[in-house]
Amino acid sequence: MSIQKHTFGKLPDGRAVTRYILQNKNGMTVALLDYAGAIQQLLVPDRAGRMVDVVGGYDNVLDYYYGDGYQGSLVGRIGNRIKEGKFTLEGKSYTLAINNGPNHLHGGIESFSRKIWEATPIDGEEPQLQLHLVSPDGEEGYPGTLDVTVTYTLTAENALAIRYVATTDKTTIVNLTNHSYFNLGGFASGKIFDHELWLDADTYLPTDKTLIPTGELRFVAGTPFDFRTPKTVGRDFGAADEDLKIAGGYDHCFNFVGGEQREPVCRAALYCARTGIEMKTLTDLPSVQFYSGNFLKNPDHPFKGGYAQATQNALCLETQKMPDSINHENFTDVRLHPGEVYDHTTVYAFSVRK
Repeated sequence: MSIQKHTFGKLPDGRAVTRYILQNKNGMTVALLDYAGAIQQLLVPDRAGRMVDVVGGYDNVLDYYYGDGYQGSLVGRIGNRIKEGKFTLEGKSYTLAINNGPNHLHGGIESFSRKIWEATPIDGEEPQLQLHLVSPDGEEGYPGTLDVTVTYTLTAENALAIRYVATTDKTTIVNLTNHSYFNLGGFASGKIFDHELWLDADTYLPTDKTLIPTGELRFVAGTPFDFRTPKTVGRDFGAADEDLKIAGGYDHCFNFVGGEQREPVCRAALYCARTGIEMKTLTDLPSVQFYSGNFLKNPDHPFKGGYAQATQNALCLETQKMPDSINHENFTDVRLHPGEVYDHTTVYAFSVRK
C-alpha cells in the first residue's frame, strides 16, 4: 500500500543508513533499517484502535552501532551460541570469532547485525522490503561464500512475515533469525511479567554457566519452562530453578512438538491484557529462543524517546534451529551444502482480543 524512505543517519565511517517505512491498508506500520536489517518500529492497533509501538529500538543509528542487545536485528550466520567458537565440518576444524565470554554469539564480531544490506522496496497491497547480503568465504571464520536474501512482508491481515533464503558455494553452517524485543503494552510500558505466553514446546535445552546447551533435551513437564498451557511470563519467573538462576530468567531454546514443518504453523502466542494485543508466531522452524530481556540495562543507550533500558521490559521469540547444533549429534541439522537452499519463514501475526 505504501513505502517511504529517508536517511536515518550515518555510521562512524560516513556511510548513510536508510529507514524504510511500510504501511498496509489498516494503518499497521513497520519501519526497517538497511543497517542490520533491523525492525526499528512496529505500530499495531490496540483494542481502542490506538497505534502501539510494540518493539524496542533506538532513535539514532549510532545507538544501533555502539549499543548491545541486537535490537531488532537480523543475526547470523549462526544465531545463538557455539561453544568456544569451535566446530568440525567434513573432517576440518574451524574456529570462529569469540564475542560472548568464551563463546561465539550471533555470528561474531562483524556479524550480519553489523552490515548494511542491499535493500529493494517492493510496493503493493502487501508491501515488502527485500534485503540482500553476500558473506565471503572465511568471514568470522565460517567456510563458504553465503548468499542471503531476507524478505520482510507486511500483509493485509496485520502480520509481518520474514522469509530467509540462503545458498553457499562450500559446505557451511547456517541458522538465521531476527532479534526483535516485544512488549505488547508498548515498548515503554514497563515489565513484561503480565504478558500471557503459550509455546507449543515439549522440551527445552538446559545450559551450562556460559549458556551453552549441555546436550540434554529436557521435558518441560513439571518445570517453570512449561508454557503448553498459557501462563504469564512472571508466574514462575522467580522459581527456585537452577536453569533460571544461571540465565537470570528465561534465555533458553524451546523445541516445538514434531520439530521442523513444511509450512509455517502457529507455535507461540503472546497476549497483553492491558492493550488487548495478541501476537501469534507462525514458523516452519523447529525451535524458538525465548529470552526475557535479562541483560537490558545499558545506561548509555536509552531506547526511543529517551526511555531507559531495564531488565525484563521486553522479550524475544527468536525462531531458529537449536544453538550449538553442529556440536551435538542429537540436535537439529544446521549444515548447508552447495546446491541446497536454506529457506525458512516466520510470521508475527497481530490481532486484538476484545
